[in-house]
Amino acid sequence: MQPDETDRALLALLGENARLPVADLARRLGLARTTVQARIERLESQGVIAGYTIRPGRALAPPLRATALVSAESRQMPGLLTRLRAMPEVERVHTLSGRFDLLIQIAAPDTETLDQLLDAIHDAPGVRSSESLIHLSTKIDRGL
Repeated sequence: MQPDETDRALLALLGENARLPVADLARRLGLARTTVQARIERLESQGVIAGYTIRPGRALAPPLRATALVSAESRQMPGLLTRLRAMPEVERVHTLSGRFDLLIQIAAPDTETLDQLLDAIHDAPGVRSSESLIHLSTKIDRGL
């Protein structure tokens, strides 16, 4: 069953603050508390809501984020992935189709660390080429 307009409004409120009491959600949506609770349970059971989490505030979040796009030699990929796993600033690594083989998401506390990390990635055995993109600001974040 696809989420309807009310479900989407509920999800938007939970996205803003997943700790809102059901009574507050119900008041904002103009629905009965039991209706909202039933909708939340249905969305959870259908896998639309997979869990609840926190987003670190600015005081805890690393100030610099970047993406490194890497073209790599396929036979060197296991060793490269091992090196990337050992770098605590590397948050995620995705394989890609197209011109690049890997998309590496990085969080660094300062420009010096970021610069050293990008150099280490570029100089790693098996890396043919790399391109880095520094994240400047977030315009949309759906928390996915």
